[in-house]
Amino acid sequence: MASTQFDRAADYLDLDQSVRERCKWPKRLITVTVPVQRDNGDTEVFFGYRVQHHLSRGPVKGGLRFHPNVSIGEVAALAMWMNWKCALMGLPYGGGKGGIACDPRSMSTRELENMTRRFTTEMLPFIGPETDVMAPDMGTNAQTMAWITDVYSTHAGHLVPSIVTGKPVELLGSEGRTQATGHGVAFTISRAFYKLGIEDTKATAIIQGFGNVGAHAAYTLARYGVTITGISDITGAIWNPKGIDINQLTEHVAKTHGVKDFPGADAIDPEEMLTQPCDALVPAALEQVIHADNAGKLQCRVLAEAANGPTTPEADTILEERGDIFLIPDVLCNAGGVTVSYFEWVQNLQHYQWSEQEVLSKLETMLEKAFENVMHFAETNQMSHRVAALALGVHEVAKVKATRGLFP
Repeated sequence: MASTQFDRAADYLDLDQSVRERCKWPKRLITVTVPVQRDNGDTEVFFGYRVQHHLSRGPVKGGLRFHPNVSIGEVAALAMWMNWKCALMGLPYGGGKGGIACDPRSMSTRELENMTRRFTTEMLPFIGPETDVMAPDMGTNAQTMAWITDVYSTHAGHLVPSIVTGKPVELLGSEGRTQATGHGVAFTISRAFYKLGIEDTKATAIIQGFGNVGAHAAYTLARYGVTITGISDITGAIWNPKGIDINQLTEHVAKTHGVKDFPGADAIDPEEMLTQPCDALVPAALEQVIHADNAGKLQCRVLAEAANGPTTPEADTILEERGDIFLIPDVLCNAGGVTVSYFEWVQNLQHYQWSEQEVLSKLETMLEKAFENVMHFAETNQMSHRVAALALGVHEVAKVKATRGLFP
């Protein structure tokens, strides 16, 4: 998917062959084994990955995920998308991504800590504040980042908070980082509504995924006045055409660990929920949930890609032919997380902390600029929003590659 999308953007830009090849392929693909002694005394070996797509514009930036389906191909694709995302947002980063193939829900805190610390130790030759800066992703959180910080700082002999972002605030993390991605998703949806002449207070939204991103997107949309009619997660899907109370749902999820059986809504088939009428459909979980079989059935006005790669190339073709859905591509829609990660990194380098209001205000300013750039480029060149966003990002990377030249 990532390569297909890149090729479309590169074809439009008519990139020189040498620059095109250098932009496409990652700089480093790192695979390590991570042995962990389980609580029952057995030793289990996990496989860990880190892909650094480019270092031409600065250190690579990207999350670390713990999930059973993590593979080197998935991580490489996510690193590529992160590269274009950082360039689109004007951040001085290349794209990175990492992961360990494991099921974190079946592991104790001690096992997760030992696995994280061993993985970090294996990565020490390849990471650093000016080389590779990790962040939380699926299955990881601020505590994971704290363990990575401790390992790296112990080896350095002093605290190095800029080695990761998404840390706890007491460990010099940034205010506003936890809600940054979801807040950015909601903000771009509101901008799309404005373009379409839809009032926030009269709009409805369906959110697939109620993790960190989906939950904060739902909370911010509700604060804007948008009615959330459907929400799903790994436990099931719920539906209430009159609106779901996000605060009550959050309390329910904290107690039951899922949206299933929430008393304020009815159960609905998760696949059926995606094709219900709404103003904004927000896939905020896994990749490839919008595909050839359901793209033609969508009844949303705005498709906001809060997850990475939620729409397959086949579905993209269908949506482009339909022409009635306003797409906010993932490299723009969910860029709030990496943007505030950049703010955290800058704060760490400056040894100065910003307030939450400062952080979210700066985030909205940068998202507004990127949003308008994508819309203007798409309208001027009569192309889809996805190709426009990717072309802008790829063009920035290609310019730097051409300017720096090829080291023999």
